[in-house]
Amino acid sequence: MINKTMKNKYLNKNSLKVVLILLSIFLTSILGFKSDAKEDKDDEYWSDVIEIQKDIRHREILKYGMTPIYGRDIADGTYSVDVVSNSKYFKISEAKLVAKNGKLKAKIKIPSMSYLYVYMGTSADAAKDEDHWIDYKEVDDCTVFTIPVEALNKEIDCAAYSKARKKWYDRKLVFDASSLHEGACQVPIPDYDLLSDAINVYGRDDEAYLSQIDSEATGTDDSGDSTEATMLHGTPKPAEVDYPDGEYSIEVNMVGGSGRASVSSPTWMIVKDGKAYARLLWSSTYYDYMIVGDEVFYNLTKDGGNSVFEIPIVAFDESFPVIADTTAMGDPVEIRYELSFYSMTIGPKGNIPQVAAKKVLIIALVIISVGGILNFIQKKKKEK
Repeated sequence: MINKTMKNKYLNKNSLKVVLILLSIFLTSILGFKSDAKEDKDDEYWSDVIEIQKDIRHREILKYGMTPIYGRDIADGTYSVDVVSNSKYFKISEAKLVAKNGKLKAKIKIPSMSYLYVYMGTSADAAKDEDHWIDYKEVDDCTVFTIPVEALNKEIDCAAYSKARKKWYDRKLVFDASSLHEGACQVPIPDYDLLSDAINVYGRDDEAYLSQIDSEATGTDDSGDSTEATMLHGTPKPAEVDYPDGEYSIEVNMVGGSGRASVSSPTWMIVKDGKAYARLLWSSTYYDYMIVGDEVFYNLTKDGGNSVFEIPIVAFDESFPVIADTTAMGDPVEIRYELSFYSMTIGPKGNIPQVAAKKVLIIALVIISVGGILNFIQKKKKEK
């Protein structure tokens, strides 16, 4: 009798565990299904967003006046060469160019293990041409790809396959011929920086240009104020964006102050009437207001948690100054910071860590609640 009772208890406990495990799997799959269904429903919406992203001009990596330099113009040999990428996620830390019999190839090193393959062409072509995928070699926790180089001083299409996301991304590379050592290139290479300066000067009033250069050199503007101390003035105008009204994620970088405080990234980008605003979550509870231009924005947190502000994004892909007031040191102190929001990183709000964590918490609470109900039912059965 005792053994039978113990056996029943054991079976009941294990049955409960099995139910909870199955429930966990079920809820996860249901929530995942709902999420997938929502994503399917929003496919058309997000395809529009993707098209908008494609229309954003990629970072300019060609210098003014650059013209292609081909293998026939490079003496045979192996050279260190600077390579510029149009994506901060595909940075080339080191490159060796090999010139032989009029052909060029390069070993490029990427300081991460994020990419499994590269393809010399577009992502669309890469998906259909597996025979020409280029594998990597691992060197000191970096990936090294040996790729053909069509020409120097020319934008080259180079698709990269993400290990984590399992998809191809379009990148562009420029091999800078001016970085080769003297004698490597058999044709003269202009000073591209000098050309750029000349273009900037061309058509300007000489006195105005010299005045600008003088003010930049001395660190003063026309009013005699230090340019370091200049701030935005007037009512801040949020930048216009070609996105439907709603909430998105965006990466933000902040510099300034002592470096102890930070803001969470990616953070919320809120679009209202086609204009962009950011909801910033600080790493501190001591910030009580922020100033952008002449407008003050107060802390939205009322429960003692970390400070949160909703401010206009006045510019993308360039920094702009703000003031944040902190009481961490006792007396209030206003500190200047520079914020930068990157348009190429705009994505769904699910990318924000706080949003993802909230979803996991909801799943956990549901499982715990249902587990409590099952326990209660089990006890009631035993009492009977």
